[in-house]
Amino acid sequence: MSTASWPCFERPRHLTDCTVSSVPDAQAIAPRRALYQEVAERLREQIFNRELEPGSWIDEQRLSVEYGISRTPLREALKVLAVEGLVTMKVRRGAYVTEMSRDDVRQVYHLLSLLESDAAAEVAANATDAELAELRAVHEQLEGAVNKRDRFFTLNEGFHMLLLSLARNRWREQIVQDLRKMMKLNRHHSLFTQGRLAESLTEHRAMMAALEARDATAAAQLMRAHFDNGLAATAS
Repeated sequence: MSTASWPCFERPRHLTDCTVSSVPDAQAIAPRRALYQEVAERLREQIFNRELEPGSWIDEQRLSVEYGISRTPLREALKVLAVEGLVTMKVRRGAYVTEMSRDDVRQVYHLLSLLESDAAAEVAANATDAELAELRAVHEQLEGAVNKRDRFFTLNEGFHMLLLSLARNRWREQIVQDLRKMMKLNRHHSLFTQGRLAESLTEHRAMMAALEARDATAAAQLMRAHFDNGLAATAS
């Protein structure tokens, strides 16, 4: 994919313009990943797309044939996903796609609420006008995607991850990335609930207004409420 087609929140941070077209294609400059990393990415996508369902046993022999690889890189890939929490290894039984309980969901929402509300306060207080404009641009795309669930999912995650990036704490950002991977396993994701997309968008509007008003307290409170409402929607 060329940089010209990257959304703002997906582009490399060293680029200052989402529409830059003179930078070489990312694939031309990125180092080649190890095979097990490529296998891990393919497995991750299959899990997120529900091609491998939460709770299901991962048939290593079948996948080795399907991918055209030996069992070694596949097993290394499974170890990576186990560290991420997406796969659960069971002694003498093999690997299973992790299944989240209601309590797991509650705990993840709680942590996301703490981490992202803190980030929202920092962005409101410290982000530059240009950075807030970048966040506003993603929000505007979100406004136009309320009737396109998959697109809304992608942009919603992009908004949150860009906000975290602007808060400039790489440790918090990494933790949230891992937690959000776990949320993709959730069968009762809040955005699946009828009417929740529109409610989420309304909450995003209020957050965006607080950020642009440089109101750190309101931004943090609104982010916490956003996650509280999301958690409530998973229980409905």
